[in-house]
Amino acid sequence: MFLPVDRATEKPRGFAFVEFGDAASVSQAIEKLDGKELNGRNLRVSEARDRAPRPPMGPSFMDDGPPPMDFGRRAAKPKGSRRGLRGRKRGF
Repeated sequence: MFLPVDRATEKPRGFAFVEFGDAASVSQAIEKLDGKELNGRNLRVSEARDRAPRPPMGPSFMDDGPPPMDFGRRAAKPKGSRRGLRGRKRGF
């Protein structure tokens, strides 16, 4: 059995994964437990499904589109506190 836990709170996320030895016991567990009440909450028991593929994050340079335009600028500096950058506070 695998019980996923929230990274921030370390509390269970509200679902679990259970592995069975054969398909007959899977369908029997679904039939017996789906919709039953446990500690005041209704259980939802189903067979696990694969995740849908997610699109890649950010721009993809593998596309056939034009390369990003540069205009001769320097790379952007990371944003953050600008105090102490020149010994005085810059006004924006």
